[in-house]
Amino acid sequence: MNIDEIAVVPLDTYPTKDVKDNRLNGELTVIWRNWDKIIKTPEMVYVNSVNPGEIKGPHIHKNRTSYFLCLQGKMIIVIRDKNEKYHEIETNSTESKLISVSNGTPAAIINPSKNISKILVLADVAWKPNDNEMENTTFDDYDWNKWKKEDII
Repeated sequence: MNIDEIAVVPLDTYPTKDVKDNRLNGELTVIWRNWDKIIKTPEMVYVNSVNPGEIKGPHIHKNRTSYFLCLQGKMIIVIRDKNEKYHEIETNSTESKLISVSNGTPAAIINPSKNISKILVLADVAWKPNDNEMENTTFDDYDWNKWKKEDII
C-alpha cells in the first residue's frame, strides 16, 4: 500500500547460519541501511509498548515521519488520509513490514491481543519534552468496536 501519507515496505530478511555446522539458527531483518533510501535517516529510535486491548492515539505528529515495526505481539495502525478515508494496517511480530506514517497524518495504534505488544519506532525528528510537536485528535466517525472480537480488545 502506498498513499502519499502512508507506506508499507516489505523488509529484507536473510537466514542466519551456525558458524560450526552451517545449520539455520535464525534470521536477520534489515530495518535501516544508510544506502537503502527507504526511510530518512532516523533521528530517534525507541520501543513503544501497548498494553492488551489498548489504543494509543489518535494523534498527529506535525513535523516528523514515523516508521513502525512490530517486534512482539500484534498491532493495527489506523490512519486517516487527507481525504478523510481510514486505512487499517494489521501486522504482527512474524511479519517483516515497516509501516511509514508521514508528518501531518493522524494515526492510532491498537493492540488487539491479550498480551503486551512492543513496537520499534524510528522517527526522522527527535522528540523533546514540551516541544508541542504532537497534537491529539479524535476519530469520532471511526468504528472502534470492530476490534472487540475473538482474542481482540
